[in-house]
Amino acid sequence: MSPAPGAPRSSVGIGWRHPHYAELLQTLPALDFIEVHSENFFAQGGAALAVLLEGREHYPVSLHGVGLSLGSAMGIDAWHLDQLAQLVQRVDPVRVSDHASFARAPAGGKAVHASDLLPIPMTRDALEVMCANVSQVQDRLRRPIAVENLSAYVQWQQADMSETSFLNALAQRTGCGLLVDVNNLYVNALNAQLRGDTQVPIEACQAWLNAIAPQHVAELHLAGHVHCGDIVIDDHGSRVPEPVWSLYAHALDLLGPVPTLIEWDTDVPALGVLLEEASRARAAGQRVAA
Repeated sequence: MSPAPGAPRSSVGIGWRHPHYAELLQTLPALDFIEVHSENFFAQGGAALAVLLEGREHYPVSLHGVGLSLGSAMGIDAWHLDQLAQLVQRVDPVRVSDHASFARAPAGGKAVHASDLLPIPMTRDALEVMCANVSQVQDRLRRPIAVENLSAYVQWQQADMSETSFLNALAQRTGCGLLVDVNNLYVNALNAQLRGDTQVPIEACQAWLNAIAPQHVAELHLAGHVHCGDIVIDDHGSRVPEPVWSLYAHALDLLGPVPTLIEWDTDVPALGVLLEEASRARAAGQRVAA
């Protein structure tokens, strides 16, 4: 998948969250794009949408969703897709993305929506479902989307494909891009180790990156996580840890300087901290580009 117009492959952005709305618009730091969560801007008007459109005057915007439920066997929620399509038309984002997960499921004769990103089984049946849902979204939006690998805390025993084989096939069949979250890879590998997996987490992540098809990767995500004793949580609440930076360098060696986002969603620090992380990612990309 070729890069979206308006953002070079070496671009670096940050997640633009509410505590930094005013400061970013006042200072206009050197960023290649900003990312927001799509669902926060579904209202047809109001202050939030006005701020986003003002930000769009200065930066390309990436719309990152958490609610499409691309892996749901119930299909895509029509209202949700309509709201996203309207937002895409207003913002003309540089990228649109969501997760390889599901949230919608039947209960009591109606659809219910979980307040979480739930993992899908890596099976050929699940691939058929996701291909159909991704194609529907792309047809409605009239553009390719990017699908992100998940930090998953439970696993399905029915898996008959590896995650990389699943995602490669999804991209090949639908024309979508892949959003590779490097922190998610490391969180999953650490949790696998806690469950008794003997593979070294860094080596497991490197093998995953080696197996993903480079031509489909549209974006990389970097974030922090927290160790909670018997589980590691992808909380996006701290600086990118050194092992994730190491994996990022490995990814850049394989993929080249792909657009990269610094995510920080909990315990959001001063804007300058995010800009420091973005500068480090930019320097890594420049080394590869050179």
